[in-house]
Amino acid sequence: MSIISKENGEEGISLTHNQGKRTFWGYRRPDGSVGVRNHVLILPTIVCATQTAQRVTELVHGTVTFIHQHGCAQVGADYDQTFRTYAGMASNPNVYGVIILGLGCETHQARSVASEVRKTGKPVEVVSIQDHGGTLYTIAEAAKAAARMVQEASRERRVECDFGELIVGTECGGSDACSGLSANPAVGFCSDRIVDHGGTSILAETTELIGAEHLLARRAVNDQVAKRIYQVIEAMEQRAFSMNVDIRTGNPSPGNIKGGISSLEEKSLGAANKSGSRPLQELVDYAVKPTAKGLVWMDTPGHDIEQLTGMVAGGSQIVLFTTGRGTPTGSPIAPVIKIATNTAIFEKMDDNIDMNAGTIIDGTETIDTVGNRIFEELIEVCSGKLTKSEILKQHDFGIWRIGPTF
Repeated sequence: MSIISKENGEEGISLTHNQGKRTFWGYRRPDGSVGVRNHVLILPTIVCATQTAQRVTELVHGTVTFIHQHGCAQVGADYDQTFRTYAGMASNPNVYGVIILGLGCETHQARSVASEVRKTGKPVEVVSIQDHGGTLYTIAEAAKAAARMVQEASRERRVECDFGELIVGTECGGSDACSGLSANPAVGFCSDRIVDHGGTSILAETTELIGAEHLLARRAVNDQVAKRIYQVIEAMEQRAFSMNVDIRTGNPSPGNIKGGISSLEEKSLGAANKSGSRPLQELVDYAVKPTAKGLVWMDTPGHDIEQLTGMVAGGSQIVLFTTGRGTPTGSPIAPVIKIATNTAIFEKMDDNIDMNAGTIIDGTETIDTVGNRIFEELIEVCSGKLTKSEILKQHDFGIWRIGPTF
């Protein structure tokens, strides 16, 4: 055993050298799920409440929040997806309890979100700016409720947990010529280990799997999943066609081009390596929690923050994020382990990037050894070790919008 960090006054313990089935140390929640963090979330359901939520987190240690522009003038499927994302973030097992902060007249009512989150059995309180007579009274009321909740959360203790209770998100940021040769296949090796130990690994970024869909369809567990793969790829392309853009034949972003990627297919073939080699069990919609264990595809855009938010709202307690260009990206409630594809970017941005897979390109390590190193780091972080994005309070959040604002 090794003591690795302190969180809420408690020492986190990691079993990193057990033989056979691997475990980690997490927080058991009332619904039986397991968190790797113990946050109190201040969740603003409307853009008008985000600054008020920010003030509460400044007052109360142990709370987190996020800035966004959503919550009103949304209808239909776009409304449903935002609601699902709010509820998913609050229901994520990394959250001990939540203060849901609303304005009062918005489309996404705080009480409706609270009703959904209460199904998990975690503490939930609702505070409304209009009901409490303005932002100053609301800040005071929410801060008092949050302080009580943080003190209750500090009594929670980690327990030894099975890997089958872990949902790991995987993500590929800006790519370079090394991405498909180093960090992505190393994450794929780690993904196979997660699956083999009974856990769930999420592959996302539908936009950046265009051109590799046939390879993933071959690994689908049945025809229904294979058919769904082609459906989500076609739907993503049709969204681009509706704006007179053919993304399949176009080049990727300027950063990817500068990094040496020539086409979307080249980016996709490298990104698909994060999936490892295990069968694809299921394909779920954005911000939907997987029902199957093993490798799962979530239909998300390629946008880093929107994709990250969708996976965390879908239950991911932790995310593996590869980058060939460098990024500070993090989440307000889930630790994000960032992995450089080349040594130069790791050394240049070592304040933000946790691990270096560029050693594969340098010839000093193999895909397997780096993959195993990522797996061990995963256990350490799940058990309490802080990532660099957590230390720097990089709390990014964004929802994939699928309709206009009315």
